[in-house]
Amino acid sequence: MAKTKKEVEPQYYVSKTGLQTYNYNVYNMGFIEKVLYFIIAFAVGAAVGYLFFGGIGKDEFGRDTTLTYIINFSVCISVGLGAGILFIPIRRQQIINKNRNELRLQFRELLEAVSTSIGSGNNVMNSFSAAYKDLAVIYDEDAFIIQELKVIIDGFANNVPIEATLKDFAVRSGIVDIQNFADVFETCYGAGGDIKDVIKSTYDIISEKMEIEMDIATTITSSKTELTTMTFMPIVLIGLIKMSNPESASNYTTGAGIIATMVASVMFVAAYFV
Repeated sequence: MAKTKKEVEPQYYVSKTGLQTYNYNVYNMGFIEKVLYFIIAFAVGAAVGYLFFGGIGKDEFGRDTTLTYIINFSVCISVGLGAGILFIPIRRQQIINKNRNELRLQFRELLEAVSTSIGSGNNVMNSFSAAYKDLAVIYDEDAFIIQELKVIIDGFANNVPIEATLKDFAVRSGIVDIQNFADVFETCYGAGGDIKDVIKSTYDIISEKMEIEMDIATTITSSKTELTTMTFMPIVLIGLIKMSNPESASNYTTGAGIIATMVASVMFVAAYFV
């Protein structure tokens, strides 16, 4: 039985009013972007691979042999390819996380603006329109929240329920706070509840969560810095040893040296991902 090819999520959807909407759950790299990231990772991986495992197979006089050239080439290609293949999904997820964090911060500003406007006596629709004007002063035209507000306001003009627009936004965002807000808003708005209180409570909760996350990030910053330093220090040290002391560097081309280098490399890579 033939395997069904996994369907790739599109980067953009089309709203009910025909506007293009961004899918924050994915980041589909273009061909040029993939090639660029692959080349960068390949170059770094090949250089590190050569630094750690290059020079194996020399003769008793320390001269390169045909085996040395073969091993050097094989190491550079294999490590470079591995680094290039692994880095692309890592970089893709980094961009997704960056976009979501940016959107989350902007969404908090949206809630504050809408809450203030509703508190001034405006209805929900006018409050979102006023929030658009306020945030347009702070953010660029292509900012995520500005684009989302355009979709919401366009929905007003075309009689698309705001609950449906917010629900669609929440699904595309992939952010739990926005999804929870959309669910509560839909229930409360349909039942004629206190929207002002819902929006203010959501703003307070998101702000509190962000403050806690910032405190946690501050607490672990020193540990992350130490790990980053420990991850790159072996590369620097091995490079200095091989450039300044060829006799000591030859120890890394022995059987014991190769095994020790491989074990250490695996440990540092595992530590980085953990």
